Amino acid sequence: MMRWVFRILGVLAVLVVIGAAALLLIPSDRVAALAVGQFEKVTGRQLTIEGGVTPTLWPVLGVETGRITISNADWSDEGPMLVADALAIRIDANALFGGAVRITGLELTRPEILIESGEEGMGNWVFGGAAGGTAAPDMATAETPFTLDLGVIRDGSIGYVDHATGRRVQLTGVDLEARLADYEGPLDLVLSAESAGQAVEMEAQLAAFRTAYEGGVSPVTLALRAGAAEITFAGRAGFRPMVAEGRLEADLGDLSAVSALAGIDRPALPQGFGAERVAVAGDVTLTAEGSAHLRGGRITLDGTAITGDLDLTQGAARPKLVARLAMGDLVVAGNVAEGTGAGEGGGAVATAGWSDRAIEAGGLSALDAEIGLRADSVALGPVRLGPVAAGISVDNARAVFRLDEVGAYGGSVTGQFVVNARWGLSVGGDMVFRGISLQPMLSDLTGFARLIGTGDLTLDFLGSGDSVAAIMNSLSGSGVLNLGPGEIVGLDIAGMIRSLDAGFVGEGQKTIFDSLSASFTIEAGDLFNRDLLMAGPVISAEGSGRIGLGARDIEYRIRPTALRGADGTGGISVPLWITGSWAAPSFALDLEALAQENLKEEAAALEDSLKERAAAEFDQQEGESLEDAAKRKLEEQLREELGEGTGGLLLDLLGGGN
Repeated sequence: MMRWVFRILGVLAVLVVIGAAALLLIPSDRVAALAVGQFEKVTGRQLTIEGGVTPTLWPVLGVETGRITISNADWSDEGPMLVADALAIRIDANALFGGAVRITGLELTRPEILIESGEEGMGNWVFGGAAGGTAAPDMATAETPFTLDLGVIRDGSIGYVDHATGRRVQLTGVDLEARLADYEGPLDLVLSAESAGQAVEMEAQLAAFRTAYEGGVSPVTLALRAGAAEITFAGRAGFRPMVAEGRLEADLGDLSAVSALAGIDRPALPQGFGAERVAVAGDVTLTAEGSAHLRGGRITLDGTAITGDLDLTQGAARPKLVARLAMGDLVVAGNVAEGTGAGEGGGAVATAGWSDRAIEAGGLSALDAEIGLRADSVALGPVRLGPVAAGISVDNARAVFRLDEVGAYGGSVTGQFVVNARWGLSVGGDMVFRGISLQPMLSDLTGFARLIGTGDLTLDFLGSGDSVAAIMNSLSGSGVLNLGPGEIVGLDIAGMIRSLDAGFVGEGQKTIFDSLSASFTIEAGDLFNRDLLMAGPVISAEGSGRIGLGARDIEYRIRPTALRGADGTGGISVPLWITGSWAAPSFALDLEALAQENLKEEAAALEDSLKERAAAEFDQQEGESLEDAAKRKLEEQLREELGEGTGGLLLDLLGGGN
């Protein structure tokens, strides 16, 4: 903003110098014509003065005009660069005769100032030549030193248009005061305005005006207030090109005021991560190449303090952010489920299903990034992690979250998590959980809290969709789970087997195990397991079935065995069906399957008994089939009953014998 005002004051100063030399000898209409011609020669822009020029000669040399217009760069189609109802200039005549230009007053009434940046980055504030693209020699080498007691803009407006991004900013009710006591000394600026209903106030000092105006670097101080936001800067800056280095202190509030001032939408930051307050402090550097750097930075996001260094550079396709950050405790609000409720049998479980609210991931395409992060703890909605050592890489809207060392639920997590927004939205991961306490993790992630145990989990997964619900219903992947001693809450399998009653569910019921292992695959949002093995002091069990990760339901069959002998054999086994929703599953003993299994066992036992009886009756010999034994026994009986000759002849006729 200071640069815009600075440029316009420079243009008006050129007009002052040219007009002052002609005022003593030339009538007012000739003054206007001369001013117009010389202005166009020096700046490459057309100056239009309406209503004539009223000069005063002594003791103050002055000019007052009617409406004035300064044309824009020829590549702009936004209209004039400046339109004002009136212009008044007053110069100390005594000082002018002594060879000095002392402007005692410069006032623009209700000006409308338009600042533009073209698609190629050219600014319309660059004067000289017909295109307004490069400075003319007159402006670079024939500067006439001047001073300004007071320059004033009253009730003006300043608009800014960036044609490369489409960004537009509008300041209204602009009041500006400028003072320059020494051409080589400080320029003091005081500005007040409104932006999108927010009050804007600025105080700035450019300590070496001539140095900065000629393209050098000058000490600068700046204090800006916009709504609840306050920004201060103390350091050095130059404007041809824009460069700066110094100390920045910025309390940006909830970003609404500064977003309006910058002409962008307010970012929708999560609670705990800048939704209510963002503050930045540190040593900043802006380079001529357009990069920005923060050293010794301290960033406050709501109650979270982040320290570190940041570098923002201009890449070929998009900006790139490189950062090394450290923080204490980070708390980010939010939950993937729409609601939660209490499920029968212990533990709170989500009942309303996964959120179908569209996930906004467009921000991933705004810039590339390489970020290293260390935190004492991180709470992402219900998920609690810490300590955390992680990295984030973003390349063309694809973000990879690298988990180098993450403490979680009494154990650790390593691996990576990927969010890809290049074509639609997809998420995936390859993660290893070691020594994880399963109940709090499942409760926080899914609302399912019926499984207690500590162990290891390996998991790879992939899903796609524009909402959590769509992603959960599209999941594919695989994994392996191994748990040590634990419990299944709300379910007493041993009691069900002993009584053949499926009513052993609800509060206070549990099944204790010494170990539990299972592998699984995930297809279209359903988890399939076929090899569950559970061993415990009272029962052991095998299981297989489906768990609906997307539908939040279950269809699972467990075959527990209780009261085994010391050698691990025998016992009572009754299949158990678990079906229904996660919130309210149903448990039923599969007595029909048990009856069918018992019939099969009885038939098999009867078959074995008959075979043993037949083998005994036929005197079955080792290596001889029961059929051969029966045939041999028949031959022996025929020979005994019919005699050797007749029996042998009959056997030969029947195809037997030797």
